[in-house]
Amino acid sequence: MAGRILVIDDESQITRALRAALTAQGFDIRTANDPEEGLQVFQEWPPDLVITDLMMPGVSGVEVCQTIRRSATTPIIVLSVRDHERSKVEALDAGADDYVTKPFSIQELLARVRAHLRRAPERTENAIATGDFVVDVTAHSVTVQGKEVHLTPKEFDLLAHLARHPGKVLTHRALLTAVWGGQAAHQPEYLRVFVGQLRKKLEGETGRQYIHTEPWIGYRFVPEGWNEEQSGAQ
Repeated sequence: MAGRILVIDDESQITRALRAALTAQGFDIRTANDPEEGLQVFQEWPPDLVITDLMMPGVSGVEVCQTIRRSATTPIIVLSVRDHERSKVEALDAGADDYVTKPFSIQELLARVRAHLRRAPERTENAIATGDFVVDVTAHSVTVQGKEVHLTPKEFDLLAHLARHPGKVLTHRALLTAVWGGQAAHQPEYLRVFVGQLRKKLEGETGRQYIHTEPWIGYRFVPEGWNEEQSGAQ
């Protein structure tokens, strides 16, 4: 599964190690030790996936994610030290798809890279029409009650998976595995962040709620939605 990967990290030993490991797996690699240089490489050499450090001098990893998301849906994995939980959430909000905590296992990172590259072709499926929603995977677009809603790539992947199972309870583990891969099955913070983002965007457009929490179990997607007066019964 060869592909082009851009690594952005101000620590040269990290970029050297990742270049060696990823090249050995058959990937075409470009590295940058400066985030501004990395963004320039991104424009001149569009990669299939980006790995970026979160805490860098000057332009941060969050800003890198925001800049990439303005023009592309390329999968982004951020690297973060363990005690920067808030920064991880900010990066996910900015459009990152995943994060790996430093120090990390090269094998874990390789597994996540492969998982994100495998899931990319899923966006060539047909449109899903259910309730108030049309989720066009080919065009990577979502309309709710005829209004287009802008979603980040991972928000889109999560909504598309929910839309394929309307009315059914999907467990936390099932959602995490389907959208982020098996390595994320025990990281429910992914779901909390992205479900919260989805709710905010969908409810902001329609005033209706579509994702019902099943306490301690998971979530149920209700494509017809319900309003605040009905929410007590939900």
